[in-house]
Order: sequence, then structure tokens, then C-alpha cells
Amino acid sequence: MQIDSKPIMTKNLVIVESPAKAKTIEKFLGKDYTVRSSFGHIRDLDKGDNAIDIANGFKPNYIVSPDKTKVVAELKKLAKESEMVWLASDEDREGEAISWHLFEVLGLKEENTKRIVFHEITKPAIENAIKNPRKIDKALVDAQQARRILDRLVGFELSPVLWKKVKPSLSAGRVQSVAVRLIVEREREVNQFNSVSDYRITAEFTKIGSNKPIKAELPQRYKTEQEALNFLKAASESNFTISNIEVKPAQRKAAAPFTTSTLQQEASRKLGYPVAKTMLLAQKLYEAGHITYMRTDSVNLSQTAISGAAAEINRAYGSQYSAPRNYTTKNASAQEAHEAIRPTYFENHTAGAEPQEVRLYELIWKRSIASQMANAELERTVVDINVSKANQTMRAEGEIIKFDGFLKVYLEGKDEEDEDEDAGLLPPLSQGEQLNLNQMVSEQKFSRPAPRYTEASLVKKLEELGIGRPSTYAPTISTVQKRGYVIKDNREGTPRNYQTALLKNGEIKVKTATENTGVEKSKLFPTDIGTLVTDFLNEHFGDIMDYSFTANVEKEFDEIAQGMISWTKMIDGFYKPFHKDVDKTLANAERVKGERIIGIDPESGKQISGRIGRYGPLVQIGDSEDEDKKFASLRAGQSLETLTLEQALDLFKLPRTIGEYQNLKVTAAIGRFGPYIKYGTMFASIPKDKDIFEINMEDAVEIIEAKIKSEAEKLIRSFPEDENLEILKGRWGPYIAHKKNNYKLPKDAAVDTLTYAQVMEIVSSQAKPSDKKGSKIAAESKVKPKAKAKAKAKAKAKSKK
Repeated sequence: MQIDSKPIMTKNLVIVESPAKAKTIEKFLGKDYTVRSSFGHIRDLDKGDNAIDIANGFKPNYIVSPDKTKVVAELKKLAKESEMVWLASDEDREGEAISWHLFEVLGLKEENTKRIVFHEITKPAIENAIKNPRKIDKALVDAQQARRILDRLVGFELSPVLWKKVKPSLSAGRVQSVAVRLIVEREREVNQFNSVSDYRITAEFTKIGSNKPIKAELPQRYKTEQEALNFLKAASESNFTISNIEVKPAQRKAAAPFTTSTLQQEASRKLGYPVAKTMLLAQKLYEAGHITYMRTDSVNLSQTAISGAAAEINRAYGSQYSAPRNYTTKNASAQEAHEAIRPTYFENHTAGAEPQEVRLYELIWKRSIASQMANAELERTVVDINVSKANQTMRAEGEIIKFDGFLKVYLEGKDEEDEDEDAGLLPPLSQGEQLNLNQMVSEQKFSRPAPRYTEASLVKKLEELGIGRPSTYAPTISTVQKRGYVIKDNREGTPRNYQTALLKNGEIKVKTATENTGVEKSKLFPTDIGTLVTDFLNEHFGDIMDYSFTANVEKEFDEIAQGMISWTKMIDGFYKPFHKDVDKTLANAERVKGERIIGIDPESGKQISGRIGRYGPLVQIGDSEDEDKKFASLRAGQSLETLTLEQALDLFKLPRTIGEYQNLKVTAAIGRFGPYIKYGTMFASIPKDKDIFEINMEDAVEIIEAKIKSEAEKLIRSFPEDENLEILKGRWGPYIAHKKNNYKLPKDAAVDTLTYAQVMEIVSSQAKPSDKKGSKIAAESKVKPKAKAKAKAKAKAKSKK
């Protein structure tokens, strides 16, 4: 973060929250305006126990972030030297709060401070905002403040409960916990689903004298294979006559322009972008002036935008394609004063600084322009084909596009694609016409459970339930994954046999075929600890986990934003019953481990059970009293809820000896961070595409050699004075490693010339090891959760006295 320290005398200081936004706005304002960035929020709630004074009306204690002190000092200096300060942070609640914090911290005065908002960063929009300033909307600030304080209270009080009753170092959030519940419930729904099968009959006909295929299907499905075979037998002796033709016009309408959630969903379907990635790219496009504000729940377009789209459609495609219209939002909480996400200038068919931005911009452009285009005009044909000996009618459907309309530009994607293809083009047909049968197929089909959530479909569900708002969807989904409650994963599926029969040239051939079922790509799965925490919270904090209750809290935030209710009153109504539940749970709830009896070990006759251990889910032979009890970690993709006895027994076959390499034993095992190869004192992770039970010596040597090479490249320097001291290459640059602890190197340190004494001085000067992921020492250097919980309990008792 670099601050321009050159002395500047200015009439007008404009403060925005990001440098990219500042750079774009600066281009539109003259020399009388200086634009600076606050680099986001300049202050937040204190991280300790003093963040919120509950007894004093939930008064928040805000502190300036240490990394923002220089920013604040610079902005204070510029504000004093300016005649007018313009607060130009984003137009949503978060942006309003940023402006309010700036007003408070910089010591600004109302007479020379103006709040301006705009939903696009263009010259006309900025100039219009300057002409129409307003004051800071305290109701919007209060709504943001209420969410921040409520979420802090929930997290701060629930987390110690989880440390004591479930497992240390866990945390909980109000919206995040409900999101995890959705994923847990869907996973159980999938696992408990009993698939049933039926038999689908399809056929391919041709007109006499033509080779163009006519695909048809029997509308009904048969429950048994024998019924399906009986139909095929009757069909083999039948004539096929067109008994009815129905031709009717149809229309297809364009989807509304993007809201935050629909953009996240469509970018996931069409571009494969995770929700957080979509928002990052959209933020860049907005700050560069290419699109309107990307956090919105409105599908409304301004009259200027509608006119701009119409002009571009007339120019690029012709007037017959233009159909200006506005959309209204079904969501009652949406703010129609805001706009949907759209390009700032419709004549720009493409924009963006890098390929991923360009792809997202083009998606937004197509969706926006299509929303202002004419409906697609279709002609749908339904043909009934009589099967004479079976006394049944098969149906063929065709569709032709008479006028493509908006389809010339864009077609909305689907979350789960249908197995049937879209209706194709049919040749000219007439009633009473005889058809030739090329082939007819009977195929066993299995019912499927509701699909597991993707990031995009989870956003859709949260929006349907009224949980969260445009600004919270992406952070919620990121948080539940970072906390280890949910993982995004691919699953290979398992083979399944199905029956099929082919009627061709009067002969029926029956065979058993194999398909891969249960294949999943980028789906959300609950972890065992995520499931355990969800069950615990469901049992003891029903309101917090209730979908309607959580949605109602969101409505109350909206009412605060509209100035209808007091934020302190709303929080008080939430906090009192919640706090009682916390005290009751701490006093009465049993500690949970997610223990499950799996079966009996055939060799020892002892019980095999599964539970959550210190480093994750594990299985155990014998009870806690057994001196020779055995433990084994679960494999990736396995779950305590669904683990079978056979799978559990396989886990105890590890570690397995693979062989010897250069006179050292090579074994494969599962540890805290997944499957690995052990070679002497070296540990090397086994790649995801390798099965720990099938990995051979050739695979193991390849993994070992890759690890040796990686370690050699990682080492920058070692020191003969201390074999435990090294300077290593890390993800974020060089760092010091000493006796399993990691230490940061100063940015200006000359790595090649540092002496042993200088390096040891850096080590001793740092109070704590750097918090590197996977560092045992770093994890242990943090305050123990139990100690924190005890200290908090003591402080509470003291305050009650």
C-alpha cells in the first residue's frame, strides 16, 4: 500500500475505497479535484473482548486497523487542506459505512463534507453525482453496523461453546452455519436416496424414400424389463402410421439482466468461475468503468440504458430485433432505485484487462443486450405415431426457429442439464403416412436424488430462502470452505449395470451394459466436522439454524436500512434469547465426538468405531480402555456417516510396505494432511489421481524423486553453525526456518549476504513464528481456545457482580 506523500493543495478531495476506482474517477474530474483511496474500511470492531459494550446498548468499540494508520494520517492531512471533501464509496450499506467511518475518524464537518453515489463509473455519472450530493444515510450505516455487531456476537459466543463441547479451534457464524446446514441436509438426502428403475422406449423412424431420422419416444415408461420386451416384440410385428400432427406457434423470452446472484450462477455454468472469482472480476470491471455496480438484487434498467441498448441493437442487428422493455424484481427486499448489472456503454461489445475479465464482460453484455431484444418466434410440431400391434402411440417432437430474436445473442444456461436433447427439426410429414422403423431401444433408467449443491446453486437456494444479500453470498461460501466445514470436490463415481434391448431388422438383442453413476464435478460436500457441528447447533440453537428465522433477521436489517426500526432494539430482541441458549448449552450439553459403531473386527472380535479425533475423522479397533487399540485415518472422500465395515477394515491395512529404494524402506499411509509416501525421514504427498492401495514401486519412486527435487529447489541457504537453520523459498517469498518454526524476513533483507548472527537476531526479535499454513508450532503459539473461553467466562461473572 503506497501513499502519495507529495504536498498537495486542493479545493476538492474525493475519497473512494479502492485505488483502481480512484484512478478511473480521476480521469473524469478536473485539476480542482484530488482523488484518493481509503483502501477499504479504515477501522473495524476491536478484535478482543471489548469489541461490544453489551450493557451500554451494544455500543461498538471501533479501532483503526494498524495497517491503515498511514492512510488515515494522509487523508486527515489532505482533508484539512481541502475546501470540500466528497465521500464517494460504493452505494450499498458497506459503502455507506465506509463513508461514515471516514467522516468520524478524519474529524470531518457537515458543512464541508458531501456524500455522492453512482452505480457506474462514467463521466456523466460522476458529474451527475457531483451535482446531486447528499448527506450520509445513517439508516444504511445502522443496518451495516447491526449486521456486523450481530454476527460478531454470534461468532464470539458460539465459538467457545464449540471449543468446549465439540472440538478446540472451531468457529461458527450466523449465515455460514445455515449454509452448511443446507449442504449437510442435501448430502444426507443423497446418501439415503433409494433409486428405482423403469424402462424407457425410444425409436428412430424414417419417411419412405428418405434417410432423415425422426426420433420418437413412448410417453409412458414400463416398470419391468419384461413389459418393455413385450412392447418391443409387438413393435417388431407392427406397422407405424402417423395418427396425428399438431403444429403450433411458440415464443421464447429473454431472461432479465443480471443481479449479483444470477451473474454468479451463470458465470459458474457457462464459464466455470467460482463465486468469489466472479465477484473479483466484476469488481475490476466496475472500477475500470466497464459495468455498473456489481452488488445488486434489482433487475431494473435506467431509461438511459434502455435507450442505449435499443440504439446498439438497431445498429448491429436491425430494428426488427429491438424490443425495449423493463423488468421488475420479484424479490420484495430488492431496491428498484438500483440497477441490474449491465455494460456502461452498449456499443462496447468487449472490454477487460485480461482474458477472464473479457469473458465475464461479454457474458454481461450478451445478457443485457438480449434482455432488450425481441422474443424468439418458434414453430413446434408434435407427431403421434401409432404402433399397430401394441395399440400404443409414440411421440416425435420438432421445433424450428422462425425468427431468432434474442437467441441471436444469448441463451441462458441450466444447473442440471436434461438427459434429453432439445427437439430437432422434423421433415415434412402428413397424417396417415407410413414410416419405416430403423431401430427401437429399451433402456433401463434409474431415478436420481436432488443434485448436490454447486457454489452457484447454493447461492440460488440462499436467495430463494431470503438468507443473505448480494454482498454476503460470496463471503459466506468462501468462509464455510476456509473453516473446513465444506469442501468443493470432484467424485469419480462407481460402475453400475443396466439392461438394454435393441430391436433392429425384426430381431431383438438383449444385453447388460455398464454406466458410471454418481460422478460429481465441483460439488459441495460437508466434512465430518461440518456435519457434527451442524447437528450440535441444530440441537441446541434451533433459532440460529432455522431458515425462516435467519431470513427474518435479514428482513429486519432491511427495515433498519429504511429507518423503520432501531438497530439496538433489533439486536436486543435477538441477543437475549440467544445468550440464554449459550449459557444453557455450556451448562448442560454433553460433549460430542460424532461417535458411530461400525461393526466388529473379524480377527480380534473387538468393536470398530468411528469418531472425530484431534486431526480429523478416524476409525478405531477396541475401546478407550484397550492397551492395544488401533487407529486409522479416513481417506479423502470418505465420511463417518456412510463408512462401511469393509472400508474401515481396509484402512487398518495401512501403512502398507511398497518396497525398498536405495536401501531404504518405502511405505504408504494416511496422515493428518492426507495420503503420503514415507521414505526414510522424508514424507511426500500422494497425488489425488493415485490410489494408496494400488500405488506401486514405480509410482512411489516418481513421487520420491519429485519431492527430493522440490526440496533442493526450495533451499536458498543453509548455515554450518546450525544445521537446523535454513533460508527457504516459500509461496510468498523467502523465509527463515529454525527448529520447525518459521520466521518472516524483512522486505529489504539481502538474503545472499545475511550472516548467521544477523539471521539469528531476526529469529530472536520475532515474538511468534509466522503463521504459515501447516506449521504445528504456529498453531500452538496461538492462545489455547479453552484458556480464552475460561477468561471470557471469568470476565462475564465479574461484570454480573
